[in-house]
Amino acid sequence: MRRPRRTLLSPSLRFHPRRAVRPSFRGIPGGEQPRVCARVRVRPLRYSVAEEGESGSVVGNVAEDAGLAPAQLSARRARLASEDGRQHFRLERGTGRLLVAERLDREELCGQAATCTLPFELVLANPLQFLRVEVTVDDINDHAPIFPEEQVTFKIPERSDPGSRFPLEGARDLDVGSNSIQAYSISPENEYFSVSFGNHSHDEMYVELVLEKLLDREEQAEIGFSLIAMDGGSPPRSGTIEIHIVVLDVNDNSPVFTQKVYFGKVLENAPEGSVVLSVVATDLDAGRNGDISYQFSQALSQSDSTFLIDPVSGEIKLTKPLDFEAAEKYELSVRATDGGGLSAICKVLVEVVDVNDNAPESLRPAYKNYYELVTVSTLDREETAQYILSVTAADMGSPPLTTTQTFTVDVSDVNDNAPVFNQTSYTMYVRENNVPTVLVGAVSAADADTGSNAKVTYSLVPAHPTEQPPCSCISVNSENGDVFVLRPLDYEQVKQIEVLVSASDAGSPALSSKVTVRLVMVDENDNVPLVLYPSQDSSPPSSELVPMSAEAGYLVTKVVAVDADSGQNSWLSYHLLRATDPGLFVVGAQSGEVRLRRPVTERDAAKQKLVVLVRDNGQPPLSATASLSALLLSDFSDVRITHSSLAVEDEGDSLTMYLIISLVFVSLLFLASMGAFVVHKACKRNELKGGHVLYGAGNLQSGLADAATAGTLPHPYCYEISLTTGSGNSEFKFLKPILPSLLPQHCTTGVVTDDQQDFPRDPITLEDAAPAHPGMVSVEQFNSLSFK
Repeated sequence: MRRPRRTLLSPSLRFHPRRAVRPSFRGIPGGEQPRVCARVRVRPLRYSVAEEGESGSVVGNVAEDAGLAPAQLSARRARLASEDGRQHFRLERGTGRLLVAERLDREELCGQAATCTLPFELVLANPLQFLRVEVTVDDINDHAPIFPEEQVTFKIPERSDPGSRFPLEGARDLDVGSNSIQAYSISPENEYFSVSFGNHSHDEMYVELVLEKLLDREEQAEIGFSLIAMDGGSPPRSGTIEIHIVVLDVNDNSPVFTQKVYFGKVLENAPEGSVVLSVVATDLDAGRNGDISYQFSQALSQSDSTFLIDPVSGEIKLTKPLDFEAAEKYELSVRATDGGGLSAICKVLVEVVDVNDNAPESLRPAYKNYYELVTVSTLDREETAQYILSVTAADMGSPPLTTTQTFTVDVSDVNDNAPVFNQTSYTMYVRENNVPTVLVGAVSAADADTGSNAKVTYSLVPAHPTEQPPCSCISVNSENGDVFVLRPLDYEQVKQIEVLVSASDAGSPALSSKVTVRLVMVDENDNVPLVLYPSQDSSPPSSELVPMSAEAGYLVTKVVAVDADSGQNSWLSYHLLRATDPGLFVVGAQSGEVRLRRPVTERDAAKQKLVVLVRDNGQPPLSATASLSALLLSDFSDVRITHSSLAVEDEGDSLTMYLIISLVFVSLLFLASMGAFVVHKACKRNELKGGHVLYGAGNLQSGLADAATAGTLPHPYCYEISLTTGSGNSEFKFLKPILPSLLPQHCTTGVVTDDQQDFPRDPITLEDAAPAHPGMVSVEQFNSLSFK
């Protein structure tokens, strides 16, 4: 608590409540009494300093702030006076600075107060003056949050309602303001708990754990995490407390037996107290809720007092001897109950094992001293083939005399057991195209009888008496049961064959049994792939139309093939074997799709022929080829024309060699005719002599007529004839002679002398004069020429 403020007076002044004492003022000139006054500054000088500052740290300059010169501080004997007498600060008179005298701890000086102010007075003498000084000590984040305990444990029952709150004692931080605790968090975060914190109405912070999810002790019996308190300093400080959650058990699990039904066997001569078996049940709960006790759930009449169960261990014991002849089986019902009243029931079946505890009937008297040895039950040779009996005869003497005779009884066999196969069914495998009489397996049957009754023979029988005889391709050796395939089989015709094999003994009457033999064919690669599309028959294959604008990846067609084999023998792959332009097409190995590898160009042939190889995956592989063609079209309007030309081409491809020879012969004949025509014309030109060639339409015709009668042209000129086949126009080009003159035998070169008139330089065009034969012109056509 802050002390009441006091006014400090000069030590030479004293006040009495009733009378005033006049002080003596010695050394004052004239002995005149001075006037005493004390001035107090109304507004204090206020400063602030951070706590934990070093001694000598400057707080402020009081001389400057009070309007005093530093020299006045010394002259007026300035000093500091505090209410509690502690000197936290000191005054430097030479400079007027206020310095820290000792390390300041805000928490020690002011505790948890929101503000920490240290007031004191600056006292000046001559005249007496008081200056109020207040220094506020600012808090720094020098304390971390501290929990009152390092660890806290909560015991929470499982199945507690979500939203339940569990209060915690919060951490404490000696700092104030933003340096105090600002937040709480959980690390690591978990799905079961969160933290809630805040301030109550009286500014007291609360911290609570909030249950977010139902707890399950059987899933997680304990939960551990850390609660962290964080202040708002820079850098922040934190404190940690370990939270340990113990999940208390609730009886929410019933006992569970390890088996629904327990089976046990016990000899009928087992002594009292023998353990027959033990039942075991478990409970996931803990403590009393997991403690299990056992008892019979119902008392059956036959097991009322025969069995006893241990309530703790679950052992079932005998309470009295058993008798197989009285009861062969017992059925018990056991209940397991936990400490909370939940229970489960299981069934227990006890089988009594017979022991030879009953003496057989002995001899039966016949007459006089004759006795018959008789059987009391059915004999089974397969169970006991021989009996050894001892017969003792005793007289009535004292002591009695006895004689013992041992008999051996052999049980003869009766054919009462049918042959039994060593398998319920047989599966055998054979590759198709097998060699005849191949061994594929064997069947075997045994007969428990002996002698001829145990001799087994094998045969094929129909499944039903009304059915046809079994397959003639299979045979069974009657002696040892070997199974043979008599002829080659085809997997594509039959995948498997089932037959019945009978095993019969030689007894009378004979006994038999049957078994199914399944013969499975194993495929071989004996079928080549069959191309379904495009059709590969004798008719011309259809052509696929491909636009010239098609890009890479364009689907041209798809080759479809099948293989009659199975498995990997029928796995087909497709490969481009030949093509007009191999770089233009690509074939999908698995799909058979024919696509463009690249875009079509003008350099590619218009008709493309391809051969695709179709190959299976057999060993060795078999293959087939598919031929197809493709037309590269720039305009689909020419489809009809193209098909017609293709038909012609295809028909031409099918001509025999004699047609080719005929074409060669006709070509040679044409060349010979052309040569004869040229020679004939050359000779005609040699005969043309003298005369002039007139220009113009009319003069040209008369000049030609004269040349025809005279047998020569007016002047020796050479003519170059340019004819085009397939058109109605031909042209004669009359060129000027290259040399001035030539010998007459070279008239065919078209040379004239300089004194003769030249022909026009423009070419002469032959219009509407189609030659009778390519390269040949008749005289009538030549006479009808018009020159341009």
